Amino acid sequence: MVKIAVIGSCSIDLTVEAGKRPAAGETIIGSRLIVSPGGKGANQAVASARLGAQVHMIGCVGDDAYGTMIINNLKTNNVNTGYVSVLPGQNSGTAHITLAEGDNSIIVIKGANDLVMPKHIDTAWNVIAAADLVMLQHEIPLPTIDYIIGKCAAAGISVLLNPAPVQPVPSEWLDKVTYVTPNEHEAEALYPGKTSEEILLMQEERFFMTLGKAGVAYAKNGKVHTVPAFVVNAQDTTGAGDTFNSAFAVARCEGRSLDDSIRFANAAAALSVQKLGAQGGMPYLKDVERMLGECKK
Repeated sequence: MVKIAVIGSCSIDLTVEAGKRPAAGETIIGSRLIVSPGGKGANQAVASARLGAQVHMIGCVGDDAYGTMIINNLKTNNVNTGYVSVLPGQNSGTAHITLAEGDNSIIVIKGANDLVMPKHIDTAWNVIAAADLVMLQHEIPLPTIDYIIGKCAAAGISVLLNPAPVQPVPSEWLDKVTYVTPNEHEAEALYPGKTSEEILLMQEERFFMTLGKAGVAYAKNGKVHTVPAFVVNAQDTTGAGDTFNSAFAVARCEGRSLDDSIRFANAAAALSVQKLGAQGGMPYLKDVERMLGECKK
């Protein structure tokens, strides 16, 4: 069984559905409020576990009702929570999502996620060192991410960095990690002034650029390749990127080729957008295999 350690954010998503986004100063009536577990780290942990991996989550929550909800949900999804620290007197992280016109807008309040420190990494090092892959995102403090990348590089541990939400980062991060999975805007922010093609050719077989409906691009042998996305009726794109990252991670750890791993991940992401909620739509392994099987017919 593939072993994955996810180090990152654990939050609660507060999603408001509406027919449109309100303009500045405007009040509108929404149609529904959905309260569900989220956070890019927890999302990726749940998605990886549903796809058959043995997953340890490393992160922090507050000692509030949201923190209890987060941990219980991880356990329900077969994610090991032994290294999710409950911080006294702190609020758990929240994401405030507006779902309208077929897409989402998100404001993140970090809460306890902003208190994930190197000491938490040291405490969990035994499971991190035993993992086939470590997954990182940008919703915990950058100095902690720097510590993780450096320590993993020194120990020869593979790391997938999903640089979202995008922030300026040291160039050595991108050289030390195994995989980087930005979208087009994140890639351009990481390499200002470079085109998508230039970026991919600079980082052959390491950068995997998600292009939404256009699929995923990467470079190999001096050429840019694009693996097309699956055409589906999207209901909610929240968590689709996290699903893609987890599915790609699981597939690569299983030894699938780059193209097969991306196709597997594209199928998982396509399934995820057909249901509401970041984690609510995340597919199980049998769902992805069924979809890929049907596409071969």
